[in-house]
Amino acid sequence: MAISIGFLIFPQIQQLDLTGPYEVFTAAAGTRVDLVWKTREPVISSTGLAFQPNATFADSPQHDVFCIPGGAGVNALLEDEAVLDFVRRQAAGARLVTSVCTGSLVLGSAGLLQGRKAATHWYAMDFLQAFGAEPVAERVVRDGNLITAGGITSGIDFGLAVIAELLGAEEAETVQLALEYAPAPPFSSGTPDAASATVLAAARQRLSGSRQQREAILARMAS
Repeated sequence: MAISIGFLIFPQIQQLDLTGPYEVFTAAAGTRVDLVWKTREPVISSTGLAFQPNATFADSPQHDVFCIPGGAGVNALLEDEAVLDFVRRQAAGARLVTSVCTGSLVLGSAGLLQGRKAATHWYAMDFLQAFGAEPVAERVVRDGNLITAGGITSGIDFGLAVIAELLGAEEAETVQLALEYAPAPPFSSGTPDAASATVLAAARQRLSGSRQQREAILARMAS
């Protein structure tokens, strides 16, 4: 029987949070991947790409692996009880409960990170503590059946780690080779510690709008 993998998708999703691990999962032998949302209407990502859900909250099967990507659209999910209830139901029966980037904040809002180690995007790391999680600045973090990935591109590493867990290292390595995943970035500015002060300030400014909205939501939730 195929391993069932479900992605929660939503308006303003960060497309690479989804498509990075999606590419890995669909390249592996013996997997089935579903995109799940409230309806089957197309979902538009933060960069304008449209994704077509093939399952809804009402008819989604229980998945072996359940994953929440991140993106600006996460903010609306943090207070959406229909989403959080679906997340809790999937998490209760999943073999692995997972997230990419700020998707971990949705797991936190659903009450699934209390006392757990977790990762997220570097500019959202401090938010994890609001949900009782222990922030860990790594690309892939495992705590029991919880696997969370850092920001955006970490989703590819995460996908390979999940395939290795489910189907063995050889299958994960085969997928890695098939995708020619051998990153050698032209610049060494992929983390806050490696980036120059000027680049770090520019990135913080570019991400500030979504962060300010998130701060307001968490303040409201806390009160």
